[in-house]
Amino acid sequence: MTRKLRLGFAGVGWIGRNRMAALIDSGRVEACGIVDPDETCVAEARQLAPDALVCATFEELLVLDLDGVVIATPSAGHALQSLDALERGLPVFCQKPLGRDGDEVAAVVAAARAADRLLGVDLSYRHLAGMNDVRAMLTLGELGRVYAVEAVFHNAYGPGKPWFYDRTQSGGGCVVDLGIHLVDLALWLLGHPSVLGVDSRCFVKGRPLKSVPDAVEDFASARIDLEGGTVLDVTCSWNLPIGADADIGLRIFGTNGGIGLRNVEGSFYDFMLERYDGRQRTTLASPPDAWGGRAALAWAEALQVSPRYDDEADWLVDLARVLDRFYA
Repeated sequence: MTRKLRLGFAGVGWIGRNRMAALIDSGRVEACGIVDPDETCVAEARQLAPDALVCATFEELLVLDLDGVVIATPSAGHALQSLDALERGLPVFCQKPLGRDGDEVAAVVAAARAADRLLGVDLSYRHLAGMNDVRAMLTLGELGRVYAVEAVFHNAYGPGKPWFYDRTQSGGGCVVDLGIHLVDLALWLLGHPSVLGVDSRCFVKGRPLKSVPDAVEDFASARIDLEGGTVLDVTCSWNLPIGADADIGLRIFGTNGGIGLRNVEGSFYDFMLERYDGRQRTTLASPPDAWGGRAALAWAEALQVSPRYDDEADWLVDLARVLDRFYA
């Protein structure tokens, strides 16, 4: 039997604990160390991993006998903490965004390549049920020529922590928080086509973002032109009056049919995935689907095979550069 991975966990708020639980429950992972300034979060994390050592600092966590580090701290620390771990030869799984801009992401990816260590980011929507099948369908050309994609992600109440609204800490607003997921999902499904242009509009409380340069956007829309003529339209927001907690969807249109992903009754967690043929719908996947921890599990499974760098991480730089262009 393959031995369990010895992992350290930096940041054990709600999402950090969720990923920790998924990894521990898989039977592949032992949580050896925890670091978080919030004592309540640490206490709840120790219920999942009572034998884990509670560390006072991230540096203290890194000197433990570890196979890798899972980072779920506020965004401002992601790049620096990832760099510190990689420089010690530790593989990293990090919450998105990996960095606050393309330069930070590029530095981390370069460090992972130089250290020859596995780097993963929690782009979790790739791991919704049925997505691998959809990607294979698109690769085989079953929808014909794909010419239009529509992506939407609205969160009706927005983040609850102040640092999300501080550009120096977050790197951006709803684009970095929400839009990143569907931009990544769409371009991953389409096989990472080159981005030829991004024409965007960003707002904060109804005003153009450029008129409030220190703020972060709470509404953004963009047209992304892709190689081959495909158009990707993206809209995302915080605090939009949409009549539900969330409105999340991705629709892909080809000359031979379409694919639709949509959340169910305002849920952040339940999704329908459907194939469209004219006015007909065929269900490809439906709730329940425990998808939240699958990106972390995929990283852990890869790490058990090899800790070495995976070229797939190169895409993280391209994704970050696309998000940068929302603000250009």
